[in-house]
Amino acid sequence: MPHSQPAYLAPHAMLPHGWEACVRIEVSPDGNIVGVRANDEGQGCERLSGPVVAGMPDLHSHAFQRAMAGLVQRLEPAESTFWGWRQAMYRFLEALTPEDVVAVAAQLYIELLKGGYTTVAEFHYLHNAPDGRPYADPAEMCLAIHEAARNAGIGLTLLPSLYMTGGFDGRALEGGQRRFHLDPDGLFRLLDRLDAIFRDDPARRIGIAPHSLRAVPAPVLRQTVGEMRRRDPTAPIHIHVAEQVREVEECLAHGGRRPLALLADTVALDPGFCLIHATHLDDAETAALADSQAVAGLCPTTEADLGDGVFRLVDHLDGGGRIGIGTDSQASTCAADELRLMEYAQRLTRRRRLVAATPAEPNTGGRLWRAALAGGAQAVGRPVGRIAPGFRADLLVLDADHPSLVATPDDRLLDAMIFAPGPSPIRHVMVDGAWRIRDGAHALEEPVADAYRAVLRRICR
Repeated sequence: MPHSQPAYLAPHAMLPHGWEACVRIEVSPDGNIVGVRANDEGQGCERLSGPVVAGMPDLHSHAFQRAMAGLVQRLEPAESTFWGWRQAMYRFLEALTPEDVVAVAAQLYIELLKGGYTTVAEFHYLHNAPDGRPYADPAEMCLAIHEAARNAGIGLTLLPSLYMTGGFDGRALEGGQRRFHLDPDGLFRLLDRLDAIFRDDPARRIGIAPHSLRAVPAPVLRQTVGEMRRRDPTAPIHIHVAEQVREVEECLAHGGRRPLALLADTVALDPGFCLIHATHLDDAETAALADSQAVAGLCPTTEADLGDGVFRLVDHLDGGGRIGIGTDSQASTCAADELRLMEYAQRLTRRRRLVAATPAEPNTGGRLWRAALAGGAQAVGRPVGRIAPGFRADLLVLDADHPSLVATPDDRLLDAMIFAPGPSPIRHVMVDGAWRIRDGAHALEEPVADAYRAVLRRICR
């Protein structure tokens, strides 16, 4: 057949059915994969230097928190819990401008690319000026995220957050929370504006993120989800659920039900939902989440950093549940880190090895990577996560000579990438058919890093 499209030959590639050798990958000018063939001779192809896997979706990011990562590890009075960390975050927000957010997010997104992520779902609740008033353009902060993603060259699912109350008791927002306020009318006006900008951009997707049950009263949540489903039945809908024990206790006290049970009574959970953290579920909630085929959005490094707890991974997977990974507070920007900690937390609590492995999928790293690809793609609502026709050309080229990968059989490459020591073996990264990372470097990383340093020097002095 004629080969008019750009084409690449991978010495080995992980396809949906497994690893194959000499894989030809043809890419259209708009960034879609249009052809995949194994055992190809590679005529007219750019020959890739190592094994190729699909890039990972990051299903949960708060980009601005990259600037405070590492700066909240000193013991201060009343700040050794999640709730103390949250107060520190509110204080940090007082200084951030839209221009700062562009600089911080661009730095983060380049780091995510290097860490194996090729799409990011930005759970975006930083809407207003420091005094709580809307910007002249209510989309100011959303457009800052869009600009940063465009500069870095990462795919983006933008999830503006609905955020109305300061707790299950319905109290008003105060202090730093005022920057988060957005009601349903404002949310849908914002979505209309973003839709006009993103409509013809295949690297962009829009959904919504009702922040949490404590920030969105149940009747408002029901109406908002209904309207979003009317507008776009497949739109991603993300929400924080049951991250902390105190959250569960307050939900029981004010709503009479546990968080996931209350959520499921309020809206019809479906595969378009992504439930972030879902750390503290009982047996019935765990089964309900798996049955719904909504994605459990897990952020192991953040959940460890904040002392959240450990998700019931085995029960969820055994019930047919779906998972994806996110970087959340940016305690790590490496996909392998998230999956390694996910498995290690299970080993520590269950006191045995190879917890995620099964007889059908005996390679722990391979099973986790494939599960996170599938669940992450579902959660970001974009055709990513597979090296197959009709999907975006988001590819990671691994270094075959890396000390952790050299002479490793194909079916153990992901095990080695996730669990072996040393620097990242990711050498090149393609997003939407364009090379973003070459030999471990991004073309704009120095000017982006300079802008990021300037922000940190100003806000941390």
